[in-house]
Amino acid sequence: MAHSFNITDISIIRVDYSNPTYAKDLVLLMNEYAQDTMGGGEALSEFCQDNLVKKLQNFPTAYSWLAYHQHRPVGVLNAFLGFSTFKCQPLMNIHDVIVQQQARGLGISRQLFEAAEAHARSLGCCKMTLEVLSGNEPAKRAYHAFGYNNYQLDENTGIAEFWQKYLD
Repeated sequence: MAHSFNITDISIIRVDYSNPTYAKDLVLLMNEYAQDTMGGGEALSEFCQDNLVKKLQNFPTAYSWLAYHQHRPVGVLNAFLGFSTFKCQPLMNIHDVIVQQQARGLGISRQLFEAAEAHARSLGCCKMTLEVLSGNEPAKRAYHAFGYNNYQLDENTGIAEFWQKYLD
């Protein structure tokens, strides 16, 4: 079913993890994201779907925002506080951003980012960080338009890379 969107009908809500509606909507959108090629192409595990919100609720530096269009969830942003040792201040890392396909191009991600940035400023964060897949050109264009750039201390040392190691 096609949906008609009016940007004035979009509301951004900071998630109260104890609210069952927000919890359900967050998991729904995260599961959609996980199944997208940019999210790995597989549904979240049953364990993750059943426990994600409770784990976020018990993680003191977790923050999430949901975007709604006429009370229907269309986007989510999850972020976590970190710490900049060079600035000796907190920072906010944006970990997940998803806007449903039919709602893209309407400025919803910008509204989610603005809500997260306002909260980061209220917490005294010195900067915001995020990771993005190198092939996700639409996201990279949006993030650049929002003021984000590659992390680089000096052009001779290159651009920072995001690495991982699984701990079983």
